[in-house]
Amino acid sequence: MHVTRPISRRTMLKAAGATAGAVGLATVATPSVAAGGSFAHPGLLHTGADLARMAAKVKAGASPYTAGYAKLTANRHSQSDWTPNPQAIVYRGVELRPRSTWPQNYGILYNDIHAAYQNALRYHVSGDRAHADTAVAILNAWSAKLTKVDGSADRFLAAGIYGYQAANAAELVRDHKDFHLDRFQKMLLDVFYSVSEDFLARHNGTPAPHYWPNWDLCNMACALATGIFCDDQAKVERAVEYFKHGDGMGSIKHAIPVVHDDGLAQWMEAGRDQGHSLMGVGLMGTVCEMAWNQGIDLYGYDDNRFLKGAQYVAKWSLGGNVPYTPYASLDRRPGIQHPTNVAPASPAQMRPVWAMVANHYTKRRGLSATYLTQIAAKAAPEGGGGDYGPNSGGFDQLGFGTLAFTRDKATDTKATPKPAASASGAASDSRPQTAASASASPTGGGLAATGSGEIVGWTAAAGVTAVAGGLLFLRRRDRGRHGA
Repeated sequence: MHVTRPISRRTMLKAAGATAGAVGLATVATPSVAAGGSFAHPGLLHTGADLARMAAKVKAGASPYTAGYAKLTANRHSQSDWTPNPQAIVYRGVELRPRSTWPQNYGILYNDIHAAYQNALRYHVSGDRAHADTAVAILNAWSAKLTKVDGSADRFLAAGIYGYQAANAAELVRDHKDFHLDRFQKMLLDVFYSVSEDFLARHNGTPAPHYWPNWDLCNMACALATGIFCDDQAKVERAVEYFKHGDGMGSIKHAIPVVHDDGLAQWMEAGRDQGHSLMGVGLMGTVCEMAWNQGIDLYGYDDNRFLKGAQYVAKWSLGGNVPYTPYASLDRRPGIQHPTNVAPASPAQMRPVWAMVANHYTKRRGLSATYLTQIAAKAAPEGGGGDYGPNSGGFDQLGFGTLAFTRDKATDTKATPKPAASASGAASDSRPQTAASASASPTGGGLAATGSGEIVGWTAAAGVTAVAGGLLFLRRRDRGRHGA
């Protein structure tokens, strides 16, 4: 079990983001460890207040919660007879040099994680302990056997995506009498977090801009979820700092590089394709929501930059025209692929990413977000893993946002922050907006997309291009399906 160390005033102010005094707002949000001396549990994607709200609304037959809950109960992963199939090593990706012999068995992992999460969520809504017992059995089976996540570079995707998802499933049953908490924490740290931290620090031996934003974002989500789940303050601080100032493309000013005159902020992958942009909104929202539930406001960071980026993706996905600045031309970035226009988007393409983001900005904050409101309504009721395709792209988000994140409008959107709800009591859903002056597009090394599903990075000072041994041209061509 990891012990939470005292948090300094300097650290609290740093984690809180830009100074609210610059815009005359209320006191900025600070980590709940500052107020209560420990992390709030449950406190990843769902707090105790959130879970109580879901149960009460479904019991009362309130819309749209009942429709969201119907999506949950209809999903095959939500059944209490689910039998786990733990593996000692999980592999994702195929190395073409030399020819690999390992099995790509990561589908077993994500199916089991979603079964654990869905059963745990169903337990909290229905009170049926059979679902809690099933979730615990799945998670215990994996923590007793899993020793490594391996494969090609895609192992970093597996560690990031399934690491944050596993932590969220476990957070919902961490107090169950049969759950092996210490063992699960060790698995998160040794198997998932270690790979995620290695990626954020070294980017698989390439310059930081080499990979697309979602690679960073999923590993940030894993690092943050692990830090909270294991009560490790340093890991939480690391994830928050990377979100704001990280060298890789997942930090917010790289992932959302341009704020246009119309108030929309360009999503970096919009020149690539719609699917990866939708995934990015879901991942950034996940990071922001988990941080918020510990009193850290990333949603409002840099004058609500994420809101502006999410609005951009929402409008574009609804079929609207959006401005676009070719990112290869920013800072004269060289590279192989130079998109000059936003990619085509289909209003029919949907992922369960919108309810969480829309409800934060329009209900918690009381802000106007026309495109988020429209697309969240169109996506409702949101399903979860398995409802959006059988491959890994259909399991990149935990989903069920209509059930989990629909909320009543807060009565005071600038209240002084309080710790997130614990299992024994609810806390305020309202935290203040944190804002800073708008910033320019990212600086530093250049970048450009390749057709392989990654980014080729270039550092002017070093004159180094991140194309080594033909790596960029050996990647799979199915990133859209796998969501990297």
